[in-house]
Order: sequence, then C-alpha cells, then structure tokens
Amino acid sequence: MVFLGIDIVAIVFMIVVIILVMTGVKVVPQGYTFTVERFGRFTRLLSPGLHVVLPFIDRIGFRQNIMEQVLDIPHQTVISADNAQVTTDAVCFYQVQDAAKASYEITNLRISMQNLLMTNIRAVLGSMELDDMLSNRDKINILLLSKVDEATAPWGIKVTRIEIRDIAPPTDLIESMGRQMKAERDKRASILEAEGKREAAIQIAEGEKQSQILKAEGELEAACRHAEARERAASAEAKATQVVSQAIQAGDTNAIHYFIAQKYTEALQAIGSANNTKVVMLPLESTNLLGSLQGIKELLSTTKTS
Repeated sequence: MVFLGIDIVAIVFMIVVIILVMTGVKVVPQGYTFTVERFGRFTRLLSPGLHVVLPFIDRIGFRQNIMEQVLDIPHQTVISADNAQVTTDAVCFYQVQDAAKASYEITNLRISMQNLLMTNIRAVLGSMELDDMLSNRDKINILLLSKVDEATAPWGIKVTRIEIRDIAPPTDLIESMGRQMKAERDKRASILEAEGKREAAIQIAEGEKQSQILKAEGELEAACRHAEARERAASAEAKATQVVSQAIQAGDTNAIHYFIAQKYTEALQAIGSANNTKVVMLPLESTNLLGSLQGIKELLSTTKTS
C-alpha cells in the first residue's frame, strides 16, 4: 500500500509538471507577436520564438499578426458634389507596428478600420464632381491614404496603400456620358477636317500665287527679249535704209530695186500665208517685181565682180 501511494503521488507530480510546462512554455510563430497579461494587466510582448511565462499568473492576451494584411472595403453608394450617384469599393493594405496599441487601444480592429475607410471614402468622393472622380483616382488614393493613416496611427497601425477598385455610375448616366463622348469626338473630327481643308486651301492658293509670279516673271522676260529683238530688227532696218540711201545718193539704182523687191516680196508672202486665202490675185504691177528681181541680180553680179 505504501508503494502504491508513492506511485500515485509520482504520477500526480508528473502530471502537474507537464501542466506547468505546457502553461509556462510558449512558442510564438514567425510573423506574430503575443501580448502577456499578468492578473489581467499587460506586461510585455513576446516576439517570434520560444518563451517561458509564469504558469497560472501570466497568460497570453492577444495574438497579433504583424505581417502586411489586406482589408476589403465593400461596395457603397456615394453622391458626388454635382449630385451624381455612384457605387464604389476599395482595398486597403495595412500592417500592425505596435501590437500593444493594436490590442488595447481599439476594439475589433478590422471592423473599425473598415468603417473608418468607408466614412473617408464618402467624404473624399462626395467633395468631388463626377468627372474628377473618374479622372483623378491617384489623387483620391493619396488623399484617402493620408487621412486614414493619420487616424489609425494611435492604434499602432501603418496603412501602406489604399486603392479605389471601381467607381460605377448608374446605367443611364453611363449612356449619357457615352453620347457626350461621341459628340465631343465628332466635334474634334469636324474641327480637324475643317483645319485640313483650310490648310489645303492655303497650300493651293500659295501654289497658284507662286505660279502667277513665275508666269509674270516669264512674261516679263519674254517681253524684254521681244523688245530687244525688235530693237535689233529696227536697228538693222535703219542700217539697211541708211546703206540704201547712201547707194541712191551715189547714183546706184540697183540698191533701190533691192529695197523695193524686199518689201514687195514680204507683202506677197503675208498675203499668201493667210488661213482664209484660197486664190491669190497678183496685181498688174507685179511685173515690177520682176524688174526689181532683175535689179537684185545685177546688184549681186556687181558685188561679186567687185
């Protein structure tokens, strides 16, 4: 009986030791921080690893996840500054930096952050017009991050990012925006087309202007050349007349015959080259042409002999 009593005591002692070890030794996994409470009061934090606490005196209060976490913000309806009703949702990334504050400064941390975010989203988006909402998401995210991070700092929380996932106007408003966008695009297309036609007209006018300038310069050059040719012809005619006059004064009648025959021949050539001329009637005085030609022959013979 004595040995039996000793065995029972030993068994009880071993059970007590096991219980003490189980309640006094704590293993904290990586990415977590535990709070230790002694008689209900916070005393210290347990970082990842193996720790020993006083059994039945110390106990684990909260197990805080210190890794970055994501919090989904559900859909909610927001009225913009221009009375447009939109539906929006968001996502928030945060990290617990002070496990004691996150455990004892706020109750239901995730629900509190969710409500805080929804309130700030309504405040930020409600102060903006619909066009600003749709075109300035980066600005909205920055404003929300600044406000929420400041509000959650006393809770030991660091908000790293807030992203607006969707801003959905009503169906009728989307259709109206589509019509407005189409009208704006048609307007831009008409403006571009008008500018293209104007540029083409300017280019055509510029080309015609250059063409007229070149044509005028050509006509001026041609007129100068014609005037110069007429001047030379007149000078040659005057020279010829002077030579004939000198020959006549010298008593040479062949020169006057040459002069008359030249003019007579030019006149007959002009008559014969007319487009409407079918029959050429020579005057009776055409025999004078033969006499003039005879004078030219004699003149040439005389010149050759000389």
